[in-house]
Amino acid sequence: MQLTTVLIANRGEIAVRVIRAAHEAGLRAVAVYADADAEALHVRLADEAYALRGTTPAETYLDQAKILDAAARSGADAVHPGYGFLSESASFARAVAEAGLVWVGPDPETIELLGDKASARTLAHDVGAPLAPGTNEPVADAEEVLAFADRHGLPVAIKAVHGGGGRGMRVVHERERVAEAFESAVREAETAFGRGDCLVERFLERPRHLEAQVLGDRHGRIAVLGTRDCSLQRRNQKLVEEAPAPFLDEELRERIHRAAADICGAAHYVGAGTVEFLLGEDGTLTFLEVNTRLQVEHPVTEEVTGVDLVQEQFRVAAGEPMGVPDEIPSFGHAIEFRINAEDPALGYLPTPGTLEVFDAPSGPGVRLDAGFRAGQTVPGTFDSLIAKLVVWGRDREQALARSRQALAEFEVRGVATVLPFARYVVTDEAFTAPEGRFGVHTRWIEEECAADFAAHPAVPAPEEPRLTRLPLEIDGRRTTIGLPEALLAHLGAGGGSAGGAGAGDQAAGAGPDGTGSDGTGPGDRDAAGASASGGADPDAGAVTAPFAGTLSAWKAEDGAAVSEGQTVAVLEAMKMEVPVKAHRSGTLRRAVGAGEQVAGGSPLGTIEAA
Repeated sequence: MQLTTVLIANRGEIAVRVIRAAHEAGLRAVAVYADADAEALHVRLADEAYALRGTTPAETYLDQAKILDAAARSGADAVHPGYGFLSESASFARAVAEAGLVWVGPDPETIELLGDKASARTLAHDVGAPLAPGTNEPVADAEEVLAFADRHGLPVAIKAVHGGGGRGMRVVHERERVAEAFESAVREAETAFGRGDCLVERFLERPRHLEAQVLGDRHGRIAVLGTRDCSLQRRNQKLVEEAPAPFLDEELRERIHRAAADICGAAHYVGAGTVEFLLGEDGTLTFLEVNTRLQVEHPVTEEVTGVDLVQEQFRVAAGEPMGVPDEIPSFGHAIEFRINAEDPALGYLPTPGTLEVFDAPSGPGVRLDAGFRAGQTVPGTFDSLIAKLVVWGRDREQALARSRQALAEFEVRGVATVLPFARYVVTDEAFTAPEGRFGVHTRWIEEECAADFAAHPAVPAPEEPRLTRLPLEIDGRRTTIGLPEALLAHLGAGGGSAGGAGAGDQAAGAGPDGTGSDGTGPGDRDAAGASASGGADPDAGAVTAPFAGTLSAWKAEDGAAVSEGQTVAVLEAMKMEVPVKAHRSGTLRRAVGAGEQVAGGSPLGTIEAA
C-alpha cells in the first residue's frame, strides 16, 4: 500500500514531529487546529491546515467527525493521532478505517484489549508477566478499595480502567483518604475517557517507572527496542526520561524485554507501543500497563538505537515489514527533559502565557522537539508541554554533563517553566548517582526533593487568540472566513460587534483535555502555592483561583462551615487538577459555578470568618 497524504490529528510538538517525519518520507502533511492554535507552528509547517472551529478539546481535537471531515476534504489517505486526545480511542481507529483511511497505530481490537487495564492485566497474567496483587475487575466503590487495602496493605493505586498518562490514577497512603481519592479518580476518568471504572492495585514503595519500547508489524514480528526510565514525575506525569534505563542488571533487563514481547505478541500488536512496569524498592517488578501509541519520550529511544519510530509507524501502517535489524543497536545514553509551562516554586502550577523569549540551546548531542516559537501564546486550554530537550552522550556521565550545559543555555521568558527543576536535578546525587546508587522514584519530587525554587514573577494570563467567523460570498459561493479578534479591533471593526454578526459560527468557552494528579491531589505544596499565587489578602476572605482554568467541582456546599486547610474546590487547567483549600475557618459563600472558567487571581467565593 502506498501512502501519499497523512492528516495529523493533534497539535503542539508531536504534530510538528510527525509533520517533519512525513515530509522526510515524501508524504504530504495535513494539520488541524483549534482557534487558539490558528498561528501555531504545526499549522505553519503543514502543507495544508483545516480549522476545527472551537476552543475546547471536546470541540476540536476530540471531535471525531470534524477530524474525519478534514481528512476527506484534504484528500488524506492516512491519519496519525500522535499521543493524547484520540490516540488510544478504539472507536476513532475504527471510524478512520471505515472511512477508507489508514490508521497509523494498532488495530482497534488491540487498543480495546490493552487499553482496558482489567483485560490487559489478565493477559499479562496469562503470559507469565510479573504482577503485584491487584483486582482484575473494576471495584464498585470506596469500600472495596478499603477492603483491598486492609488485605494487602497501603499504599494502593486506584487506576482508571480506560486511558492512561496518569489521568484517572490516585495513589493513596492513608486509609482516611481512600474515599476522596476514589471519588476523584472516578470523576477524572469520566471526564477524560467517558467511563469511570477503576481497578485497585498494591502500590510498590519508592518505585522506579521502567518501560520497554515495542514495535510490531503485520508480518508477525515483535521487536523490543530497549528500556527507558521515567521515574522523575510529579502527579504521575513524567518530567525527565532516559534510555537505556540505568542501573539494571542484565537479568532484570531481560525479564522486562521478555514480558513486553510476550504481552504484545499475545495481543498481535501492530505499530509502536510501550509496555510499562514498576520496580519497587524491594526489587519487586510488576506490569503496569500498555500504552497503545507513540510515547512523549520516544526520542530517547531513537537517539540510542538510530531508529526513527515515526518513520517505522508509517512503514508498518502501509503493510511493510519494519525496517529494524534483528539485533537492535544500542549506543550511548540519552536524557529527555520536558519543558512545561509550570512553576516549580508553586507546586508545578500551570502558567499559560506568551513566550517573550524562547532561546533554545544547541551543540553536540542536543536535540529540540518544540511546538512553539518566541512570540506565540501557550494556551491554558491544552497540555502545558512547550518543548522537549533531548541530550545524547557516549555514556550517562557525558549525557549529564551535556545536559547541564544545554539547560544552562536554555532561556525562556514570559511564562514560568520547569527549567529550574531540570537544572537542579542534573546536579542532585539522587539522580546523578555518582556511586551507582540511583535514588529517585515516582514520588521523589513530592516527598524528597530538597530544592527551593524562586517563584516566577506573576504575569497576567494572556488573552488567548480567538477567531470571529463571518459569512462571505465569493463568486456566488457562500463560505466562512475566520478573522482574529485582535485584527478586527485594530481595523476598527470592533471585536464585540463583529462577534455579534458571526455569533452562530464562533465557538466560546474552554476547558482542559484531562488531568494528571497523584493519589490525593497535588498535596500541601500545591495548596500553599495556590494560596500564595492567588493574589488576594487572606484576611479579606476571598477564595481565589491560583491560575486561569475551569472550576471542575465544589467540594463544600454553599453556606457550609469549612475548616482552614479543607479542600473547598478543584480547579483544572493544562492537564492538571489542583485542590483549592480554605485559608481560614468560616462559612463558605460560592461566587461561581462548577464548569465555569475563571481568571488567575479571581475570586471563586469568600469565607466569612467564624
